[in-house]
Amino acid sequence: MSGSLITLLVLAVLAVMIVLWAVGIYNGLVKLRNRFKNAFAQIDVQLKRRYDLIPNLVETAKGYLKHESETLEAVIKARNIAAAAAEAAAANPALASNLQNLGAAETGLAGALSRLMVVSEQYPDLKANENMAQLTEELTSTENKIAFARQAYNDSVMTYNTRREVFPAVVVAGAMGFAPAELFKVEDPTERNAPKVDFSS
Repeated sequence: MSGSLITLLVLAVLAVMIVLWAVGIYNGLVKLRNRFKNAFAQIDVQLKRRYDLIPNLVETAKGYLKHESETLEAVIKARNIAAAAAEAAAANPALASNLQNLGAAETGLAGALSRLMVVSEQYPDLKANENMAQLTEELTSTENKIAFARQAYNDSVMTYNTRREVFPAVVVAGAMGFAPAELFKVEDPTERNAPKVDFSS
């Protein structure tokens, strides 16, 4: 065997190893991207359930809250905005702007629902309504499921982002168009405020 043939054979083996290495990284990134997209689908299921519950909640409250039509309209408007944002995010959860829009819409919806719950506390007949109590319980249960699904999604995104950012995967990720994924954050202003404690009474 001549030296040039051996060199050619070594180069061919190296080329095959590099291609297999790149394919392995590519396939790993695809699996992780699909995992976080599936995790978002679990959030989407719970969001749709909540969006279906909200009109029933508003309809039940309508009879009691005749003077609070602004609050009811704000909830329905926020629900519709959030549902549209969720639909866009479900179509492509890898697009950062979709997740940011959904997070902002969910923040608005949470605020509107919070105002509705505060207002409904002022109406004892509404609080005692069996249908309202059941819908509120279902909504609370759904909120918990959304929180768990969001945590699973964010964990999947962290795994994907970490994998695509470490060397040598970062070389393949950039060349193959694997963009970073966005965490699903919903801002709750009440979580950022420290509780006020008053011992004077």
